[in-house]
Amino acid sequence: PPQAETHRILHIHENIPGVLGEINSKMSERGINILAQYLKTNDAIGYVILDIDTGLSQKAFEILREVKGTIKTRMVY
Repeated sequence: PPQAETHRILHIHENIPGVLGEINSKMSERGINILAQYLKTNDAIGYVILDIDTGLSQKAFEILREVKGTIKTRMVY
């Protein structure tokens, strides 16, 4: 369910080792706290849903676009 003061971002990526670790490391390095996170994969593709503080969501969106294996990144709300 939606959380107050957050934006939800969807990240679709190739299902390769290290994507979730890279996302979490890059967010941490830039001081972005992930309030909620959900991961689902199949043999070829994975997706991560992240809830981020509204004040940092644009920065987080830009970071996600740089992650290895990224197919698409979308701001849900």
